[in-house]
Amino acid sequence: MASEATTLSVGGRELRLSSPSRVLWPEPGITKLDLANYVVEVGDAFLAANGGRPLSLQRFPGGVDGEQFFSKNPPKGAPDFVRSVPVVYPSGRTHPQLVIDEIAAAVWAVQMNTVVFHPWPSRADASDFPDQLRIDLDPQPGTDFDDAIAAALQLREVLAEAGLETFVKTSGNRGLHVFAPVEPTHEFLEVRHAVIAAARELERRMPQAVTTAWWKEERGERIFVDYNQANRDRTMAGAYSPRPLPHAPVSTPLDWAELENTDPAEFTILTVPARLASTGDPWASFAAKPGTIDVLLGWWERDLADGLGELPFPPDYPKMPGEPPRVQPSRARKA
Repeated sequence: MASEATTLSVGGRELRLSSPSRVLWPEPGITKLDLANYVVEVGDAFLAANGGRPLSLQRFPGGVDGEQFFSKNPPKGAPDFVRSVPVVYPSGRTHPQLVIDEIAAAVWAVQMNTVVFHPWPSRADASDFPDQLRIDLDPQPGTDFDDAIAAALQLREVLAEAGLETFVKTSGNRGLHVFAPVEPTHEFLEVRHAVIAAARELERRMPQAVTTAWWKEERGERIFVDYNQANRDRTMAGAYSPRPLPHAPVSTPLDWAELENTDPAEFTILTVPARLASTGDPWASFAAKPGTIDVLLGWWERDLADGLGELPFPPDYPKMPGEPPRVQPSRARKA
């Protein structure tokens, strides 16, 4: 018996969608076809945020409650309008990474059971040089979204002092992502250092509310500024990307003026298309005025002179120059 399928017309292409009635989010009853239609409805804004970049796909063959895995290189049988670009991973290995250039490619990704789209902070034609400075504000136990709001507003001031225009979006969970468009003139390690410099300045201004401590045992009830999201091959859910949580939330761009009155749970696959149609895309001008990270790198050098050096890298990274020991502080004391 042939499997259930339907055909969607997207951008002049006819795309086959198998198992369109498969439920991906059981709680709201959102199906694979619903997800494909959502991607089409937010297509222009989605493509502006995620298109033309190396991309990882987080795929859920049986729905968000089931097995998941990441795809970076194009799966076998990818159509010719889904291209790839060679990128360098932290190991030094080069490998092809997916790139989406049209919304039909995003719908094809949905056909491949993609739920979350993870774009790199660099363009496909210059993948070693980020054109986005990204800062992830991650609430720790004992903190919540309102704490992340306070940190984001202060971070906006910090980055403005560094000459950067900032944009904010919900993470799709409890946190916030603050982005700044930058000229693609520095490689990943330098952009990481710029993020650390901004994070440390934020921490100085909000020491009881914000932390850069990599080890969870040292964070306390504070917002963690996850500087390691600025590393090569580290990505976060893209703007307008769904998240695999029960109520089908979306990582949603916001206007700064609405941030303090925002409930992130309101932004879902079912509500975001109407919001986008009525209010427009808060990130529409994102790429209009890219800044530089020169001021932040000056802060990094200042902190180095004051004895503040490199911070730990993720555990799967090779040992990096100047990095402190990768050992949990409590274990180091016992040793």
